[in-house]
Amino acid sequence: MGFLSPIFVIFFFLGVKVHCQYETYQWDEDYDQEPDDDYQTGFPFHQNVDYGVPFHQYTLGCVSECFCPTNFPSSMYCDNRKLKAIPNIPMHIQQLYLQFNEIEGVTANSFINATYLKEINLSYNKIKSQKIDYGVFAKLPNLLQLHLEHNNLEEFPFPLPKSLERLLLGYNEISKLQTNAMDGLVNLTMLDLCYNHLHDSLLKDKIFAKMEKLMQLNLCNNRLESMPPGLPSSLMYLSLENNSISSIPEKYFDKLPKLHALRLSHNKLQDIPYNIFNLPNLVELSVGHNKLKQAFYIPRNLEHLYLQNNEIEKMNLTVMCPSIDPLHHHHLTYIRVDQNKLKEPISSYIFFCFPHIHTIYYGEQRSTNGQTIQLKTQVFRRFQDDDDESEDHDDPDNAHESPEQEGAEGHFDPHYYANQE
Repeated sequence: MGFLSPIFVIFFFLGVKVHCQYETYQWDEDYDQEPDDDYQTGFPFHQNVDYGVPFHQYTLGCVSECFCPTNFPSSMYCDNRKLKAIPNIPMHIQQLYLQFNEIEGVTANSFINATYLKEINLSYNKIKSQKIDYGVFAKLPNLLQLHLEHNNLEEFPFPLPKSLERLLLGYNEISKLQTNAMDGLVNLTMLDLCYNHLHDSLLKDKIFAKMEKLMQLNLCNNRLESMPPGLPSSLMYLSLENNSISSIPEKYFDKLPKLHALRLSHNKLQDIPYNIFNLPNLVELSVGHNKLKQAFYIPRNLEHLYLQNNEIEKMNLTVMCPSIDPLHHHHLTYIRVDQNKLKEPISSYIFFCFPHIHTIYYGEQRSTNGQTIQLKTQVFRRFQDDDDESEDHDDPDNAHESPEQEGAEGHFDPHYYANQE
């Protein structure tokens, strides 16, 4: 036993040492550590988001005039480089950015190898219709988005690929449209034609009718004198500001049940059917800067109403809200009625009809002789607990800021032009 005791003691301490090593070992040090940024694998591999593109795409490089970020290997940035022609586009490129250059034309060879292109941005150039070779875009079967705004186009580009979903043509000089030019755009969801020279005769053949997936149509700042005919029932956003539209046919919106936002400001509207805007999904309605003399029926789901700069002398609540349903409240929260001819604030009965309303912007009103007058209350607000906010009701500076801040003028696409004037 005398000899075994020292050996037993030695094994005992060795066991304790091994046991302590396992007890204090931290597994997360090996499995949960952040990767070493300096470590590079021998064969770098970038995940291919589109399995239809060959793997060798990333070895093809980038043209010298442009920049191809390693984090976005399928994108090529050639914007703002004073280019006068489209450079040779490698086959693997899917997103191409050529905006803010001096490009005047698009030739048949521009995208001859780049058949995987999904997005092309050619905005802010000097492209003319006659310098776009026929069918150059139609040969791109994967193209989803095409930007041609801020150019010198005089004619709607044709033909275009069937795959296209978003087409932006604003700020051009388009006044011509080939027959059936839009028939093939069956997948288009957004079409922007604001700031062109479109007139009624170009739209008489119901050119938008076959776009059964179209959700947003921008026709602001053109030369229209009547509402565009034959709009698809899929439409959710319609922009018609700054035209010369003077009337709306009765039951015009019956075939547009999904309409969510409607903008008709800066037109020549006078007498309209009192229930013309009775749409089940309408949330935003802008009819400011017209010649309306009376209010109209307010649909139950409408939240924001813009009536500024009209000829309204009295807000007839009987017309706006014929009955009150305690089980189905109206959703109206904001009204703008400045620059009309109101002589007094709206009756307090409005809060029974529209219990969710929180702001009525009166601003300045016009008298019959053209002078401006101010009602006792310029901005009426509800549901405020802050005393400092309540003091701002009569502050003219804050009042003028209110319409832009309170109104939901940002519901449209970012390419919308409501705030560019």
